[in-house]
Amino acid sequence: MKQPIFKGREPLPDSVIDAACAGDSEAMELVLLHYDGYINKLCTRTLYDANGQPHVCIDEYMKRRLQIKLIHTIAAND
Repeated sequence: MKQPIFKGREPLPDSVIDAACAGDSEAMELVLLHYDGYINKLCTRTLYDANGQPHVCIDEYMKRRLQIKLIHTIAAND
């Protein structure tokens, strides 16, 4: 059976997920890298300057909180 592909991206291998759950920091980094685009999309905000001009940027505080939440969720599944 073929593995599903979402927008041209392969899913993470089970071995990487298992290693991340076991506490491997390199595997956890691969998981964070895999979900980085999605997290960036969730954290994108439009801010307006003093002249009313919109600026699209990433809320770094929210991004870090989502990354920590993902790490805690993976670590809890051991």
